[in-house]
Amino acid sequence: MLTEAETIHQILTHCRTVAVVGLSPKPARASFDVARYLQAHGWRIIPVNPVAAASGATILGEPVYASLQEAAQHASIDLVNVFRNSEDVPPVAQDAIAIGARALWLQLGIENAPAAAAAQAAGLWVVQNQCLKVAHATRA
Repeated sequence: MLTEAETIHQILTHCRTVAVVGLSPKPARASFDVARYLQAHGWRIIPVNPVAAASGATILGEPVYASLQEAAQHASIDLVNVFRNSEDVPPVAQDAIAIGARALWLQLGIENAPAAAAAQAAGLWVVQNQCLKVAHATRA
């Protein structure tokens, strides 16, 4: 099993298409800031937000999908980056496994041990309670 630092290195090295689950269209939100940062650094952002998807909105110039399953019909997703409450993670983790994502990243303040264990058992790289933007910026 990889250390957390090794896992982060693998994700930052091998993932470039990221579905951001819970991406807000509001620029003041952390999810928007992290997605904008990643996009500016060459990552492809795939917004997942059922409310924004229902209105037909785009976020950061990208179409918004109602679910991870729907997003995966339009793009091959390497990384699932989660901006949801910890208790909302299990179905997201199951969807990440089902769509064949390589990694699951739970943002700062988000942890769910059973969901993380299930994703790891399915072969995904998993990071919990870390900011993807900070991890990228400190290793860039």
